[in-house]
Amino acid sequence: MARYRLHCNGGSGHSYKIALYLNCAGLDWEPVGVDFAGGQTRDPQWRATINAMGEVPVLEVDGRLLSQSGAILLCLAGTTGHFAPAADQRFEALRWLLFDNHRFTNNFAMHRFQNCMTPRPADPAVLAFLRARVESTFAIVDRHLEARAFMLGDVPTIVDFSFVGYLWYPASETGFDLAEYPSIDGWRRRLAALPGFKPPYALMPVGTSPPVRTA
Repeated sequence: MARYRLHCNGGSGHSYKIALYLNCAGLDWEPVGVDFAGGQTRDPQWRATINAMGEVPVLEVDGRLLSQSGAILLCLAGTTGHFAPAADQRFEALRWLLFDNHRFTNNFAMHRFQNCMTPRPADPAVLAFLRARVESTFAIVDRHLEARAFMLGDVPTIVDFSFVGYLWYPASETGFDLAEYPSIDGWRRRLAALPGFKPPYALMPVGTSPPVRTA
């Protein structure tokens, strides 16, 4: 059994943040599939034994069950040293992690779900509202990345793994062409050049996600 066991499913960008970190850090890990589409995370027993919050990812390590992707990344950086922010970057790292979870990833993930994973097409007004929120946060990050290779400077840190969570899912799912954001697109491709990089469905070929609606 691998030291790190990641409870996840292929469609979860929050899970991908952790899976990609573990793979690029060269850590001994394995994915454990969660039947999200079948309601496993809503099952009282699963919540009682795995995660009371009813969410993935959950990282199982040394007898502990860790949840919330930002907190997991902070824990991994602190315990392994891989992709850890420098001492004088810790405030900036936390600031951007909170911005990502509250706005950048949050908005993009909600738009993706409404764009292709609801049983019926979303209300156009709802989709337009979410799209405007994504565009606003993307503009902030695109400007931030104009003058730096990675989120905190010249080298990748856990902040980069947090922000990239949903950016390698296909445009047919997300509804966004990242070529329209050249700084973001260039940055995510620099991350893709790291040893150990794989896109989400290849890295987490486990569990189930809501079916992608094609019309």
